[in-house]
Amino acid sequence: MTSHRLLSPADYRRMPWKNGAGLTHEIAVHPEGAGTAAFAWRVSVAEVARDGPFSRFPGVDRTLVLLAGNGVRLEGPGTPLDLHVPYEPVTFSGEAELECTLTDGAVRDFNLMVRRDAATGKVIVVRESGQAITPAQAYVCFAAAGGSECLIAGYPPIVVAPEHSLVVLVDPETVPPALHVYPTSAQSVALVAVIGAPEARVVQ
Repeated sequence: MTSHRLLSPADYRRMPWKNGAGLTHEIAVHPEGAGTAAFAWRVSVAEVARDGPFSRFPGVDRTLVLLAGNGVRLEGPGTPLDLHVPYEPVTFSGEAELECTLTDGAVRDFNLMVRRDAATGKVIVVRESGQAITPAQAYVCFAAAGGSECLIAGYPPIVVAPEHSLVVLVDPETVPPALHVYPTSAQSVALVAVIGAPEARVVQ
């Protein structure tokens, strides 16, 4: 069975960061209502208003996408991570101790977090032309700029207005349906979080 919900910004859950240093608008979380220590996956939009440490999430893989602002640098062990190009996903481990430095003023970013032992995830950027999305157990389509139209097999077309989101959940026993995302204008950009089952691990 497949279910879907169309959400407006008023439906997002407004909450502080795990470390209290910023503000997040939670679009979707699984299991529903799970806190920061119990989610399998989580999709949100964060507001970063000042320099400071990023929250640590052991066991979690993260993907950030710059939505607005002049960018941010994340520094810690290894090579610094730069988010300067809008709509370009950057991935990193939630274990990393990272310091955030704003380039020039506040930024907003799209944030996908997946707990490694419970799910896998990636963010697909859809712009200029339509795209078929890889079959998965859950999809969250966020209309980052302009609107988008989503097609799910067996359902009428669903228009996702700017800043709105479509959340699609697939029962584990169900074959995932095809999802197609189409920009509705030349300026449209959709960010699609694609969440799947955890990867099989080799036992030595």
